[in-house]
Amino acid sequence: MTNREIKALISLLDDPESAPHVEGKIQTLGETIIPFLEESWEESLDPRQQQRLEDLIHHLQFEGLQQRFRVWRETGAENLLEGMWLLNSYQYPDADFQSLNRAIEQLRFEVWTLLQPEMHPADQVQTLNHVFFRAHKFAANTQNFHSPANSMLHRVLETKRGNPLTLCVIYLLVAQRLKLPVFGVNLPNLFVLTYQLESPLEPFYINCYNRGLVLSRTDIEHYVQQLNLTPNDIFFQPCTHLDIVRRALRNLQLSFEKLQEPAKAIEVGQLLTILTDDPQPSDTDPNE
Repeated sequence: MTNREIKALISLLDDPESAPHVEGKIQTLGETIIPFLEESWEESLDPRQQQRLEDLIHHLQFEGLQQRFRVWRETGAENLLEGMWLLNSYQYPDADFQSLNRAIEQLRFEVWTLLQPEMHPADQVQTLNHVFFRAHKFAANTQNFHSPANSMLHRVLETKRGNPLTLCVIYLLVAQRLKLPVFGVNLPNLFVLTYQLESPLEPFYINCYNRGLVLSRTDIEHYVQQLNLTPNDIFFQPCTHLDIVRRALRNLQLSFEKLQEPAKAIEVGQLLTILTDDPQPSDTDPNE
């Protein structure tokens, strides 16, 4: 369709009789029509028409986001930053992937300038901690723990406040770019990182929600015992990037439930279903 034809089609939304058919036609055109819908919204003075256009725009954006999540999973779900950016795009469709990438790269560069050859793993982590928690003052968002913003990577990078998972994700992305053997760990109620030392040395763990506090395996065992849970290998071993994004979606879903926004919680649940064969929550609790 030409631009003129698209604009003429959108104008038919004003007619109550033809609006349902027109909406169906618009939805078949996909996300490419969104700029025309946004232009029509700006030109409209009718609140009902604006709401109709907003609903169409959201529907098209959500359909596109679902497809991108499917592609991300089908292609291996290897790029963690991409997966978190897709989640970010649910609430902020205009969020720029390259802006996120540059922010992570800047953090990587700052840590890299302080690392020394043959530095001990404990000292490497202390260097990461210095950049994150002292220079940039990343910290736990304890005042607004259930805010959806805590799950949005670009908002956490801007405000320097997040939940355990997003703080760990930023730390993890930087560590991975520095070729450090750091991975995520799916603990119940708390997401942490692990530094996988070469055998026979035991790995240690990093709690980003507590300013990069280093924990031993014994510390993790005591934590699990305090929760009255049976020890499970997943509490100690690295999880996948797919696991991380699934958990981030559960966090976001719970945030919307806490805010009594059921429609958004349902949509986030649909995104979660795309990433898992089992749409039910895992044994690990969200908001970590």
